[in-house]
Formats: sequence, structure tokens, C-alpha cells
Amino acid sequence: MSWNIDKTSKTNAKNPILIEGLPGVGNVGKIAVEYLIDALKAKKIYEMRSNEMPHYVFVNEENLIELPSIEIYSAKIKGKNIFLLSGDVQPSTETSCHSFCNTVIEAFEKDKGKEIITLGGIALKNIPEAPDMYFTANNKEMLKKYSLAKKTKKKLHEFIGPIVGVTGLLPGLAGKKKIPAVTMLIETFENPGYIGLNEARTIVKHLNKKLGLNLKNKDIDKELEVEVLLPQDTETKPKKKIESKSKSKPTKSKVKQIEKVPSYLKHIG
Repeated sequence: MSWNIDKTSKTNAKNPILIEGLPGVGNVGKIAVEYLIDALKAKKIYEMRSNEMPHYVFVNEENLIELPSIEIYSAKIKGKNIFLLSGDVQPSTETSCHSFCNTVIEAFEKDKGKEIITLGGIALKNIPEAPDMYFTANNKEMLKKYSLAKKTKKKLHEFIGPIVGVTGLLPGLAGKKKIPAVTMLIETFENPGYIGLNEARTIVKHLNKKLGLNLKNKDIDKELEVEVLLPQDTETKPKKKIESKSKSKPTKSKVKQIEKVPSYLKHIG
């Protein structure tokens, strides 16, 4: 079945930039985008539904049932319109993924969308202390515009392999419509129970710098500081040390009891 996209509120956005972050390895994209939804006080403009969505529901903090959702939010920063796509699930089949991405692109074209940015993780066998970011795009101009020159590998295809799901397919199909798109990937731990807050923080800071979102790094650090405790037999030190090229001192990971689950961590795990 095809995907339906329903507009929930009017938007007068001009040449918006779409940032996608759906669940995946480390949930780095989902966490980053849902943090931005909160930080930028974005409003919901679209809801997406399909009979191919999972056959389960969530129970929220008030013991009420919630259906899995995929939504698009809109925010405006210094005259720049940002669309934020996130949700609780990914399309579950190859056919569904193609249908989903085409539906998003069609709606984005109607809004005269400018660019698409997708976010994802690169699975490692251990938790990276200083995760590296890598970039690929559907044209060279986007690659140059959004990447870190020192972190752009000339032979990235030999390093990461296929990019599966919406994170990879959306930029690919967008290219067929002449919509510029870039994919930002960051190293993260492959454990299904791992929540990559440190990695999401790195992505948010990069987006903040490239898009001029006017977010303060100290606020980003404060909100995305909680590290998730893993089983005791999980090895947390990387086999190969990844050196950070930043001149600033690395921030120590913090572990604390969460009294209230932040919105960007709901429906994870």
C-alpha cells in the first residue's frame, strides 16, 4: 500500500531544507532531529500513515496508547525554513521504503523544497570515544557545502558499503528529481540497545554550524549529556583509538539517573 501524507497545519515556508532522522543504528539521526524539533520549537505540519506500519502500539507515561508515528515539523530560523522529519519507525519493506520516499519528495516539491539532509550511523563493534563523521551526496556541490574537508574520504564506498533505508534512498531518489541532497553518517556502536547521544550531539553541532541554527553549544551539551548504561559484559573501549582533531579537551561522558525521559528519547529501545 502507498503512503498517505496529511497536512496538519498551514505552512508558508519558502525553499525549505528537509532534515531526516528516523530510527537506525544508534538512533543517532532520530535523536538529533527530535532534539532539533524541541530546541527550535518546531510545529507539526505533516503526518504520514500506511497499512505497512508495524502492528503494535506504545504505552506512554500516562498509561495511554499511542500509535507509531512519522511526522514532519517546520521551524524558521533567521529567515531560513527548516523541515524536520522523524518518527518511531522506518518503512518495513523495500517496496514500502520506495513508496515512502517518493511520497516525501512529492510533498517537498509542492513546498518548493531546496535541499535534503539525511542522518545515519556507521556501525562499529565498540563504542567510539571520538566518533568521526563522513559525508556523501547526490552532487559534488552538496558534498563540498556540508562536509568536513578533512573527514571526506575519497573512496568512501570502500569504507561503508550500501546505505540502507530512508537515509540512503531518499537522497538517491531526490537526485532523480534534481533536488540536491547530502547524507551525514557518524560512527556509532552496533549494539541494538545502544543510544548514541554523544554521536547525536556531534551531528547537531555540525548542523548548527552549517545551517546557522543559532543554538548554543553549552545548551546542546547539557541536553545531550546522558550516557546509557549497557550490560556489564559490553566492551566500551574501542579496539582502535580514534583520535579527535579538535583542540578543545574532550568532554567526559556522564551517567545519571533519568527522572523524566526527554522527548527525543521516547519510543527508543
